[in-house]
Amino acid sequence: MSNTTTSQSSRFKIVNYEDATPEVQAIYDDTKRTLQLPFVLNWFKCQGSNATLLNGNWTKLKSTLMMGDVPNVLKQLIIYKVSKERNCEYCAHAHGIFADSMSAMISDNPSFRATEDLESPLIPESFKTAIKIVTKAALHANQISDADFKQLQEVGFDEGEIQELMAQADLVNMLNTLADVSGIKIDNELMEAQA
Repeated sequence: MSNTTTSQSSRFKIVNYEDATPEVQAIYDDTKRTLQLPFVLNWFKCQGSNATLLNGNWTKLKSTLMMGDVPNVLKQLIIYKVSKERNCEYCAHAHGIFADSMSAMISDNPSFRATEDLESPLIPESFKTAIKIVTKAALHANQISDADFKQLQEVGFDEGEIQELMAQADLVNMLNTLADVSGIKIDNELMEAQA
């Protein structure tokens, strides 16, 4: 019995690991290893029938989100915030879970959840400024000004870090677009991990 399905939960075929080509399986393995997950996210599986697309999108996500000098928790919070603003249910939920799993990088208070109050005094001012400006860049890129860049510099980001932050605006737009057009639902495994 094949586990490759086109279901009501996705407009694209969901390609499970065991049904994927060796090329796609290698990309799936890299996503699991890099994201430190024991399963493949639906966001990748809905691209599993197109290895070229999957490879390109994974390479961009991996380079933009998982590498660089800006803390990953900040990048996750940016993606969470933009996704919430745009009502991208899949990305808001998934990246909210990822951001909250890193809350200890912001506060050692065991009940602190980074996504619950982005204005909390526990969230550094530099994070708040970055979240506000990069959200603006993602939703209204034509409204970004020199003053926004100056604000980022004033809270301590250097030129390379500002480029990384602005790349999150582009990344989240790609993530949200693919999640929304595909109609994917949040991964059962993520829901179980959150419970």
